[in-house]
Amino acid sequence: MSSEPWGRVDETGTVYVRTADGEKAVGSWQAGSPEEALAYFERKYEGLVVEIELLERRVRTTDLSAKDATTAIGHLREQVDAAHAVGDLAALGKRLDDLVSAVDARREERKAAKARQAEEARSAKEGLVAEAEELAASEQWRSAGERLRSLVDTWKGLPRLDRKTDDELWHRFSQARSAFSKRRKSHFAALDAQREDTRRRKEKLIAEAEALSDSVDWGPTAARYRELMQEWKAAGRAHRDAEEDLWARFRAAQDVFFQARGSAFAERDAEQRDNLARKEQLAAEAEKLLPVTDLRAARAALRSIGERWEAIGHVPRDARAGIEGRMHAVERAVAEAEDAEWRRSNPEARARAAGLTGQLQDAVDRLREQAERARASGNTAKADKLEQELAGRQALLDQALKGLQEFGG
Repeated sequence: MSSEPWGRVDETGTVYVRTADGEKAVGSWQAGSPEEALAYFERKYEGLVVEIELLERRVRTTDLSAKDATTAIGHLREQVDAAHAVGDLAALGKRLDDLVSAVDARREERKAAKARQAEEARSAKEGLVAEAEELAASEQWRSAGERLRSLVDTWKGLPRLDRKTDDELWHRFSQARSAFSKRRKSHFAALDAQREDTRRRKEKLIAEAEALSDSVDWGPTAARYRELMQEWKAAGRAHRDAEEDLWARFRAAQDVFFQARGSAFAERDAEQRDNLARKEQLAAEAEKLLPVTDLRAARAALRSIGERWEAIGHVPRDARAGIEGRMHAVERAVAEAEDAEWRRSNPEARARAAGLTGQLQDAVDRLREQAERARASGNTAKADKLEQELAGRQALLDQALKGLQEFGG
């Protein structure tokens, strides 16, 4: 009979393995020596060792699930418990027990990690819901819409929670997006209606602008075009594809009018500059009449100049005051000469002037005589008073004599 530390073969060929509970038969061997029998069952033991080592490595280094690991451990434990190998079966059982502990620990770790992941996902989704609900009230239609689409992509990348929680959060998230979409749709519908109304208003402004384009009533029409421009600006903007066409038509109608007015004004300005040159010649001709020496000839010449002046027409506005002032100066000089001539030729006026002069001369002679008597009598105060009154009357007399001379007296 042969024996080894972990097993033996008896005389009948039965192979035994030694355990803490005593020997256990693992099989029989009839084809060869006892050493070959033990070697065979020891190789089976080594095979179990290799399988356990492989399972230990998988548990340590791969994401083998706890369920699959437990199944594999159970399969190996059945083989170890069946005792169809020769070796330290207790050590193999201990290694399988350790594997069970490792798998349990891995299960708890994964459970905790899953719980953390679920909490992080829940917190992240609650954050997305809160932001979506805030964006639902925004009027930044483009940026808010883009951000909501980005939030959807972020949501899709997060793990699912328990069904109840996930459904509740998604319902809030979806409601916020729907509320924003509804508000945006309503806003742009109102904006479209407003722009359509603006288009109709601008069509009316264009129609009036086109109707005015051939007007030659320059001032009032230009003023109305300015009013139309203010109304155009106040009307707002139509749809983008229509706005440029509307503006081009509105501007074209104005251009027709203002180009025609510009041409007319250019013609008028040329005519008025020619009128100014002609009136400057007449003003120079009138100024040669001064000083007036022959009133009758000056009056006739000025009448002829005036008739030609009136026939010429308007001059540029900025030159009007100057050229008319030159003519008015000549007209005033001739009028003053006429007044002087009238005074000289008016008998009643001359008689009144002569009478006044005589009265003043009598008064001056009387005062001079009285002053001389007062001074001769020694009454100096009276003499001084009379001489003061004499001086005043003498001044009036001098003026009256000068006026009398104008009558040729």
